[in-house]
Amino acid sequence: MTRESAPTPPSERIVSLDVLRGFALLGILIINIRLFSMPELALLNPHAYGDLTGANYWVWLLGHVLAEGKFITLFTFLFGAGVVLFTGGSERNGRSVRRLYYRRSALLVAFGLGHAYLLWYGDVLFAYGVCAFVVVAFRDRSVRSLLVIGTLLYAVPSVIEVLSGLTAGAAAISDSWQPAESVIRAEIEAYRGGWLAQMEHRVPSSFRRQTAGLLGYTGWRVSGAMLFGMALFKSGVLGNDRSSGFYTRLIVGGAVVGLGTVLAGVAYIRANDWSAGAALFWRQFNYWGALPLAAAYSGAIVRYCRWRPDGTETKALAAVGRTAFSNYLLQTVLATSVFYGHGLGLFGSVSRTEALAVVVGIWALQIPLSVAWLRRFRFGPMEWLWRVLTYGRRQPLRSEG
Repeated sequence: MTRESAPTPPSERIVSLDVLRGFALLGILIINIRLFSMPELALLNPHAYGDLTGANYWVWLLGHVLAEGKFITLFTFLFGAGVVLFTGGSERNGRSVRRLYYRRSALLVAFGLGHAYLLWYGDVLFAYGVCAFVVVAFRDRSVRSLLVIGTLLYAVPSVIEVLSGLTAGAAAISDSWQPAESVIRAEIEAYRGGWLAQMEHRVPSSFRRQTAGLLGYTGWRVSGAMLFGMALFKSGVLGNDRSSGFYTRLIVGGAVVGLGTVLAGVAYIRANDWSAGAALFWRQFNYWGALPLAAAYSGAIVRYCRWRPDGTETKALAAVGRTAFSNYLLQTVLATSVFYGHGLGLFGSVSRTEALAVVVGIWALQIPLSVAWLRRFRFGPMEWLWRVLTYGRRQPLRSEG
């Protein structure tokens, strides 16, 4: 097999991208655990279910300010960077890169469908795969053009929600903001049941997210963030090519703007006593604050990679990042085994603080497992399978070292 027909070997990877991907993947679980462990609507309105006092309030607040929307945005940036990297050439061993890219994206859609309907409705692979077909058309645009188009796409869900709030008011969100007790109870009973019983909620929820949710919200947000990621990669930000002073300014500026915006949103919703009428407007603070804060995180991680390029933490995060696809699905398997009825059946019965402890436990398993796996193998198992199906030929899996 020639070099041109193969995926990028580990020795030629950009380490900062792997570290960023590992950092983002671990951080995503802080928020995903809320969907794994509690009724779906509790993520939108933390008062909809579960205790929100004392330590549980602070766990929610810190998660909302520092994690919700930030890690998934950073992860989406990196996916956009990956689009530029993958499509960098015109052909590989006489094969069209664009054709390989489309096959790769179609496979991601298929993996996402399986993940969503068989395991967990909160899947992002489907949306990433669909949006990948769209954003590749912009890969040759300038950095400025990518930022402008990305902003326009990213703004669509925000405009829709604000207009909805202005015209329909509380009626536009009242059912989802504070659902009937029977709705919440039905979801709890479904996920405390066996795998087939869980389908009662998982199938319609997955379908809603992949249709109306994709067209009205997710598709625009994901596509916009992917274009931002392309711009950040092309400008050298994600690839560790900018000056230390630039990254310092990015960290400070992104943190000040991002944290200030998100905290203003918390103050706003509290001042309005968590009313449904204010909910749609409240979401905009975190929606837009996630962008600069995700950028600040990227700057901080790149600076850390420069400071400790061979550090234990750097290598550990890089290992998680190199096996991010496998680790993403492993998080689902582990979390559903804890919370769903085919496992321990703890869905709806743990506090936010206890759920965070489960996150730490999963991290404690995933990080050393990723490091140990890559000592023997070149790719994670799902990464390897994705490559085999994309290139249509067997790829070497065992490490040569």
